[in-house]
Amino acid sequence: MPTVRNRPNINTTPLELRPEFHFAISVDCVIFGFDEDQLKVLLINCDLPEFKGKWSLLGDLLRPDEDLDGASYRVLRGRTGLEDVFLEQVHTFGHLGRHPAGRVITTAYFSLINVRDHQLKLLENELHWHPVREIREMAFDHREILDTCLRTLQKKVQEEPIIFNLMEEKFSLRELQNIFEAILDAKMDRRNFRKKLFATGLLKDLGELEQDVPHRPGRLYSFDAEAYARIRKKTLVGIDF
Repeated sequence: MPTVRNRPNINTTPLELRPEFHFAISVDCVIFGFDEDQLKVLLINCDLPEFKGKWSLLGDLLRPDEDLDGASYRVLRGRTGLEDVFLEQVHTFGHLGRHPAGRVITTAYFSLINVRDHQLKLLENELHWHPVREIREMAFDHREILDTCLRTLQKKVQEEPIIFNLMEEKFSLRELQNIFEAILDAKMDRRNFRKKLFATGLLKDLGELEQDVPHRPGRLYSFDAEAYARIRKKTLVGIDF
């Protein structure tokens, strides 16, 4: 007959009554935008006394009646008025002491949009587009969150054709290279860049030239979505810069 061992002493106090479970959950949205040949991020002026004069990401505490995704879109709509922006979950941050009000764990979401196509409808707390390269100290641990989302974005634009969402229907390779350089924060060799882009098979030559430009007109291309759909079924489509 098997020996019956004594069960360990388990604390059966309901979680909601145990002090170690008194914490909050929040979401933070990192909205990247491309404008004036620069990668920018949408920030607001932090209204907490501890971080007076510092910029912060768009965020808020999770409400009892919503999930993480729902909270992220509520924050985006409520702070900017933007409706048609796709958000992707990136990482969760839970360092002790990251929030002066107490134990707060936050999940970060990011998006990449063309600033020209998304006009801000609300401007509370000095909501403003900031060039990423000019940002220094931020409120909370938001600089760490921003850097984490930036690394995710830099990896993603080399693995998926999301960068074409920033382009007009017709674009030049010069314009495309400018965006890649802004996001990756690196200068690229023109010939090597074009060679790698053509190797993906995602560009469709339209047989047209740029008009009214201050430089030698370049050829115009479009993103070949049908080619991407065919290629994606067979292999990973990536651009290793």
